[in-house]
Amino acid sequence: MGAAVTASAARPAPARAAVDFPRIPDAAAIATHFSQALRNARRDDAPYRHWSLSAMLPESLAVGVLLLPIAPPVVGDNQGVRDRDNGKRTFFTPLLRTRFPACAQFAEAMQRPDVARLFEEVCGIKVAGGFLRMEYIQDTDGAWLEPHRDIPEKLFSMVIYLCTGPEAKDWGTDIYDEQKRWIGRTSAEFNSAVIFVPGPNTWHGFERRPIIGVRRLMEINYVRPSWRDRDQIAFPDRPIAPA
Repeated sequence: MGAAVTASAARPAPARAAVDFPRIPDAAAIATHFSQALRNARRDDAPYRHWSLSAMLPESLAVGVLLLPIAPPVVGDNQGVRDRDNGKRTFFTPLLRTRFPACAQFAEAMQRPDVARLFEEVCGIKVAGGFLRMEYIQDTDGAWLEPHRDIPEKLFSMVIYLCTGPEAKDWGTDIYDEQKRWIGRTSAEFNSAVIFVPGPNTWHGFERRPIIGVRRLMEINYVRPSWRDRDQIAFPDRPIAPA
């Protein structure tokens, strides 16, 4: 016969408190880190004006976005444009902000007046009255984007690369000249970013190539008040107000 089980051994272990991992910084800390990266941005005017940045986000926030329990969408051939599958896209909406601290704190940081003012200073644009739009993109094999220019309703476009894995170095954005001839590709180094202001020659896309795993990135914009897809806006009732 086996040894008797003591009362203390039989007693259920106390429930453990939930552990948040990773610990997400608050909006002020995110804004401070991000602003430093933006101030250190490298500007290049060829083939059009753009800014390259590194170490964009606090590492715990970048990891927190990667760990969001949001499965990559199942998308067929979108014919090289994202808006054919708008219903399957992931935006940092008010609902998502209430569910996930990473979404809430990240969005609050990008909405801050001091961050908005810094975008104006670095990019030479006016953003007052615009709205924050943040999309979490998870491309899988078969995804591609035709050469295109962002519409002028976007006051600026920023892509933050959150790609991981041995193939990720080849997953940057493809750049074209005014005749839509391929001339190069951005780096997709983890936690790096590219910013540009949409214009007549800002051609870019993503050439069809194998994606082994998931190509993860964030696209962040301030958009004009006339933006029609209000369900894509992070704070529909809070226009951007630079400090």
